[in-house]
Amino acid sequence: QPFKVLATETITGKALEADIYNAIPTEKVDGTCCYVTAYKGQPYLWARLDRKPNKQAEKRFKRFLYSLEDCKEFVWNVEEDFKPVPDTWIPAKDIEFSNGNPLPDENGHMPGWVPVEKNSKQYCWHSSVVNYEAEVALVLKHHADPGLLEISPVPLSEILEQTLELIGTNINANPYGLGSKKQPVHLLVPHGAFEIKNPPALKQNDILSWFEGCSEGKVEGIVWHCHDGCLIKLHRHHLGLRWPLAETYLNSQPVVVAFNRTKYDCDFEPKSLFHHFSKLDGQRFGRLQDIKFD
Repeated sequence: QPFKVLATETITGKALEADIYNAIPTEKVDGTCCYVTAYKGQPYLWARLDRKPNKQAEKRFKRFLYSLEDCKEFVWNVEEDFKPVPDTWIPAKDIEFSNGNPLPDENGHMPGWVPVEKNSKQYCWHSSVVNYEAEVALVLKHHADPGLLEISPVPLSEILEQTLELIGTNINANPYGLGSKKQPVHLLVPHGAFEIKNPPALKQNDILSWFEGCSEGKVEGIVWHCHDGCLIKLHRHHLGLRWPLAETYLNSQPVVVAFNRTKYDCDFEPKSLFHHFSKLDGQRFGRLQDIKFD
C-alpha cells in the first residue's frame, strides 16, 4: 500500500459507537490468520487467502486512488477484474455482496479462506498444527495457573467458527523464537486468548508509555474486543514504534505441555508435531523458545 497508517490522538467514531471504553483489550499476536469451519463434513482449518485484482484492474484502481479530483466511486467488474482462486475458496463473513458477487474492501481485496488439506505443500505449516483423524489442533493458551502458558491438543469442534493466529518458526520471521530450521514449531493462538490485565488508558501518551515502559507492553499491538463483536486494532507501528522486539511479553512466561496421548485412538506420525509434543507431556519450560524435542 502506498501510504503509512499513523494513530492520531482522537478516538474514531467507529470505536466510540462500538463502546471501546467497555471493550476487552487483548494482545495482538504476530502470525497469520486462520479460521476453523466445516469442510467435507468435519471441522477443518482454513488459511487466509485474499482475492486480489489482476494487473490491469490494479492499475485502474491505483490511478483512481491518486486522482484527487475524481470524486466518483470506483466501479469493479468482479467477474473480470480479479485473479482466479481455488474452487474451495470462500469469502470472509463480513464481506459485502452485490448481485450474488462478493465485493472488494477499500484496499481492493476480497478477504477469504481456503481449506488446509492434510498434505498441503503450500500450507504445510498450517497442516502441521492439525490432525484430522484425531480432529484436534495444537493450541497455545493460558494455563489454569496464573502467569503460566499451556500447549495442548484442542478438539477442532471446540474452536469451530473461531479465528486464530498461526505463529511459529516459518511465520512472519518468527518474532517469538519458536523452534529451529531443523525442527520447526508452529502453534495456533485463538484470537482474544491473551487478555491484557493492566491496560493503558485510552490516550495516546498513556498507550505509548505502556508499550515502551512495561513488560506487558512488549507486544505487537492491542486488539479491543467490543461487546457488539467489533474489533478495534492498534499496532506499535501506528505509533512509530519498532516491532519485532528482542524480548517479547509472550516469550517471558513459562509454558507447560499438557498432552494426554491415551485419549486418542490414532497413531501420530513419528515426525509430526503431535508425536513430539506428546512425548513432552507434563514438561515445563521457562520460555516458548526453550522448547526442544531432543
